[in-house]
Amino acid sequence: MWIFILLYIVGLNTSQASGNGNSTQMYYAKLTIENSAIKNITKVLTSFVSSPMVIIDNLTTTTTCQNVSTRTECTCEQHHRWSDKVCKSNQECCGNKTCTFPTNSSRMCVSDTAVTVTGSITLKDNNLGCLSEKNSEPYQVCNNEVLKEMKMVYSTLRGFDILRITNYRTGSIIADFEMTIAYSIKPHILIKKSLILSDNLQRAVLVLDTRGIVHMSVPQNPVCYNSQYDLKCTLQEDLKTQPVWQLARNNKVFDITNGTESQVTMQPMETKVALRNISKMWAGEYTCVYNQKADFYTISHKASFKMNVSLLPDIGISMAPSFPHCRKSSDLLTVRVQCEIEKSDENYTVTWDGRGNLSAIKVMPNNSTERTCTYAAEMIVGCNSTAHTPQITCSLRNRCNQQRNASASINIIYENDQFCAVEDDWEDTKAGFTAVLQCKNMAGQIQRKCHEGSEKATWGSEVSTCVSQEVNIVLQQANIVDTGLGSLDGNAAHVFSLLKNVTNNSQTINTFANINASVQVLSALSERQQLQPNESTAVDFLESSSNLLEKSLNKSWETKADDGNISLAERYLSSVEQLIKMADIKDVPKQKNIEVAASNCSQGSQCVNKVFDVTIHLNISEAGSVKTAGFKQLENYLPNNDDKYKPNSIVVSTTAESNQSDSVEIKITFQLLKPRPRNVDIRCVSWDNNTRGWSESGCRWDGPSNEGRCICSHLSSFAVLMSRYPLNVPGITEITYIGLSVSIMSLVVSLVIELIVWRAVVKTNMLYLRHTAHVNISICLLVADCCFLASSKPANILVIWCKTFTVLKHFCYLSMFFWMLCLSTMLLHQAIFLFHTVSKKNFLRFSFVLGYVCPLLIVTITFLASKGGAEGLYFSKETCWLVYTGLMSGSILAFVIPVGIIVFINVISMLVVIMKLLDHPKIAESSREKERKAAITVIRSVVLLTPVFGVTWMLGFAVLLLDLTTGDIALVANYAFILLNGFQGLFILLATCLADKLTRDALLNRLKKSVPTLTNHSSTMLESIWKK
Repeated sequence: MWIFILLYIVGLNTSQASGNGNSTQMYYAKLTIENSAIKNITKVLTSFVSSPMVIIDNLTTTTTCQNVSTRTECTCEQHHRWSDKVCKSNQECCGNKTCTFPTNSSRMCVSDTAVTVTGSITLKDNNLGCLSEKNSEPYQVCNNEVLKEMKMVYSTLRGFDILRITNYRTGSIIADFEMTIAYSIKPHILIKKSLILSDNLQRAVLVLDTRGIVHMSVPQNPVCYNSQYDLKCTLQEDLKTQPVWQLARNNKVFDITNGTESQVTMQPMETKVALRNISKMWAGEYTCVYNQKADFYTISHKASFKMNVSLLPDIGISMAPSFPHCRKSSDLLTVRVQCEIEKSDENYTVTWDGRGNLSAIKVMPNNSTERTCTYAAEMIVGCNSTAHTPQITCSLRNRCNQQRNASASINIIYENDQFCAVEDDWEDTKAGFTAVLQCKNMAGQIQRKCHEGSEKATWGSEVSTCVSQEVNIVLQQANIVDTGLGSLDGNAAHVFSLLKNVTNNSQTINTFANINASVQVLSALSERQQLQPNESTAVDFLESSSNLLEKSLNKSWETKADDGNISLAERYLSSVEQLIKMADIKDVPKQKNIEVAASNCSQGSQCVNKVFDVTIHLNISEAGSVKTAGFKQLENYLPNNDDKYKPNSIVVSTTAESNQSDSVEIKITFQLLKPRPRNVDIRCVSWDNNTRGWSESGCRWDGPSNEGRCICSHLSSFAVLMSRYPLNVPGITEITYIGLSVSIMSLVVSLVIELIVWRAVVKTNMLYLRHTAHVNISICLLVADCCFLASSKPANILVIWCKTFTVLKHFCYLSMFFWMLCLSTMLLHQAIFLFHTVSKKNFLRFSFVLGYVCPLLIVTITFLASKGGAEGLYFSKETCWLVYTGLMSGSILAFVIPVGIIVFINVISMLVVIMKLLDHPKIAESSREKERKAAITVIRSVVLLTPVFGVTWMLGFAVLLLDLTTGDIALVANYAFILLNGFQGLFILLATCLADKLTRDALLNRLKKSVPTLTNHSSTMLESIWKK
């Protein structure tokens, strides 16, 4: 039997020590001896020692080996282990006492307390020779001097074995070295020796890594899947520093922290990491590190262990064909079943089991790709219908004898079963079942249901859950940010950086499945309550969140969600709101579709934030940070259950550091996305997570004067909803029809009366002019009322007719007022120039020019100035009337200004005429009595009609100014205008005909003359018949 013996020799060696302390040197011997001779080994070796300064101090057996077949099996003795060098070259040796090597191998174990030191020392410029060629004399001199200085210090450590300089490099002059110490040393002694060396080399700086000072208790490899284990590191003395746990795998190093799958505890002499769900993620090399640092040294005390996890895979099972199709009951079909797993180093034992109408299972060769490994089997299925559906199961067993199964039912399409025929990539599918296709170069599946019909089955629509590989990687990373592998904040920052890069390319995420997966990333991170994103991380997550709201992705947000499921937009809003609340946001840049503003508010003060031109004024009772976020496009994706209202603003969310309840007042001034038409109602709403919809509770609109202002009493996400249709005055259509019908009939009656009594009443010039004006006023109003009635339902007429009716109404209403102006100017002339008479001819010329030419010029100029009567500039299709866009704006001014001027002139004229008549009551002679009475008659008409027309159109102007959303006052103005405007014809009939004694007497006389004539004619006829 071979026995490795470690000789520990202690003595003074002038080549290593200066005489101030004993130097040690380790010697190793490989001996082939009998067990019985081990006791005498010290005597045997003593004869080889010739120097009285050297003694054999300790003799230890480290490794026992024996030949087994063509190899050598070696076992570490108690309190010994395989060295780090052996572990790196043969991982199976790590954690095991026995290991197998090639024949004549000299591998040996080291003491459990052995310490290896690797490090570097930064030398001063007087050691430039160490950077020369290795064979050069300057290099040899420099290297020997440095090595001598190092050995003089470190060789005095008990158990000192080897020290060698491995390399010199630049960046100052840096010497890399390795040192082995056979027995344990105290950290403070290593620090003391290192400081001495630093002083000897003119304040050289040392960086050291030790292994062996910290001891780690480890499990035996392989570690079983989903098992639990505690890794523990212990010390011999308190290092007065906090340890760090790390895991290295795939060329990456992760800090191990407290999380859902790991728990780190620390005590002065011990640290422990408890792994609660060991999986592939936790495989790799574990290291616990204690760092000690001062001016001239940095020492890292490490202990490592490489964990090999026995894996259990996720199995994807499929078969070809997916639904075996039996044409006849006597057929036999071959079905190939595949179990696909992620490729790994685990060597699984695969077994197959079948139930039901299956023949012997034939195992097929395995197939591997770069990412997957596939196990396959074939079997024969009978087509004779059975009560039990055939089932196949593949089982994978790992090195720990743990097993995972995957089963699939073989749904056979029998002879008389309905099925959906093959279509493109879709195979024959049995009715009532769902066909599945794996996504190509993407993660997920495409599903398609085959619906059973009365006669034959039909295909349903495809439902895709295909997610791009890039997005899927981000989602997987997001789901493990808090497992404890890496810090939560660091992992989250990495995930947000990945998500930003992925979402920057809209083509990568232009499907619902990709948008959904991206929102799941935001949702997963928002649920980590301990997460505190810094400002840099916040910029990344805001940019990625903004990218998801790009207009080009609007169709990707649309889906038919099942009842009860939270919509994608809801999850997005709640996730981003929570992340913004958790993040350290002070002055982050504005993104394309998201802007965040933050301010620190003192108690009882008013905070002002502004995002996307939306201003928020907030009064809070408690001091703290207030954050406001504006979201573009999101208003189009949030569910809106009210079909009568649609969003007309961006979504604005406000959160406070302290949980404010009802102790806030928030004023939000929105910029409306579309101008609010007149009489269109607006609702200020907030998002209600309980009803999953917009709610008016706690919010009110500030009215049409501040149409973008909302005032709320709580914090939430806010928006403006605008009605799709304007408000209507109840009963307006019925009142309009009745009033216009009465008005039209009254005007017709008035014109008939004028025709009947014309000769009897136009006995003077004044009366002639008055009745001429009345006839023209009645005709204009009659035409205007007819047009008003014809255009009462603008939605039902063509645009050209709407424009035509607008022009006619504009002209006729203006002409009516201008004819009123003719009457007032005639009265004013007669009152001022008492003895001047205007001829009928001149009056008619003046009146027709004023009554028709002036309105025609106004209408024509307005029409041409409005780009040929363009819709929206000259007339409104919604009202078939002139456009009102605001105070002192719109084509309505071409009506309001002339009417206002005419009413003003009429009032002044009436006052002047009345004053003249009162001041000169007897000035007129009896020959002028008829003219005076005629003037009084005209005054009466003007006095009666001017208020009627003037007040009516003053109310009409008020209707333009008052929005129906202002409340009752607008309704009162509308009803008053409708009544006065609708019954203007009746007022003309009463004022100009029935209220005028001259007209009334002439009409009665005319009727009296007609009645006797009819009576005499009847009597003559009777007498003639009687005589006969």
